[in-house]
Parts: sequence; structure tokens; C-alpha cells
Amino acid sequence: MVTNYLITGPPGSGKTTLLRRLSQKLVDIPLGGFLTREIRQQGVRQGFTLESFQGKKAVLAHVSFPRTIAVGKYGVDLAALEDFVEEMMASQPVSLWIIDEIGKMECFSSKFTQVVGQLLDSPVPVVASVALKGGGFIAEVKQRPDVQLFHLTPQNRELLVTELEKLIRKALPLKKEK
Repeated sequence: MVTNYLITGPPGSGKTTLLRRLSQKLVDIPLGGFLTREIRQQGVRQGFTLESFQGKKAVLAHVSFPRTIAVGKYGVDLAALEDFVEEMMASQPVSLWIIDEIGKMECFSSKFTQVVGQLLDSPVPVVASVALKGGGFIAEVKQRPDVQLFHLTPQNRELLVTELEKLIRKALPLKKEK
């Protein structure tokens, strides 16, 4: 049975925008997880910040970070990511996890991949963006039998928010009135 929904597409295709719009439509549901925002200076991307639905922030990658672990021109701060993930997991109870994204930067952290694996295995639905290309953990999550994979395109990006909202609301247990 499908309980997890992954959105993939090339960089800049609108995966984060889709997840942001979806989270705005689901304000009545206790959300856990995070969205990624670009850090820009004078219109030029300098890095990426993670922002939880509880208001916590962490800089994941930046051009000024040491390139001990790097993706492109960005140094990745694994310690910040792992601290952020630990705090994120403390945000229980959660009825839906939104993860932006399961990508190359994040997958350098074994703690991140372990936590995402646990979330995907849990009964709580997960909606996540996932890199279009990549082996290892990225390929593994796409192949799970409990995952429905959506390829984001300019033609389906508007409809996909509505479709995902319907699927999620259907997957969530109905709240009983007191």
C-alpha cells in the first residue's frame, strides 16, 4: 500500500515550490519536516537553508563553507544537518512529514538517510522531493513498494498540488468529533 509520495524533477523545476504550496493547503494537519530555501546575495545563489515547520533553521550549504564535503561550489555542513534532523524528530506528534529534499547534499549524512528510512517505514505518510538523478539511497527510496513517484513537469505542476492534497487527506485517519 502506498503511504509515501515522492516528487522528482530537474533542479529548478518547482519541487520546493510545490511542497511549500502543499504545506499551505494542509495547515490543519500537524506537519513535521522541513523546506529548503535558497540563500541569495545580489541575486546570486550563495547556499541553502533548511527551515522546519516549527520555525527552526539551519544553513545546510554555502559557498563560504569549507569544501571538505562539497556539492558543486557549495561546502556542506553535515553537523548542522544532523543537529537539525535530531531537533526535527523531536517535533512529534506529526500527522504528515514533508521532506525537501532527499538529495546529494543530504545523503552525505548517514544520520539523515537513517531518519528518512525510519520515516518512510512508519505509518505516518511522507511527502518528499527527491533528486532526479542519483544512486544509493536516492535510487533505493524511489524503488520502495510503498512509494508513489511523481515526475514534476511544467504541464502537471498546478494539478499535482491538488492531487497530492487529495491523496494525503485520504491516507490520513479521519479525526473523530468530540
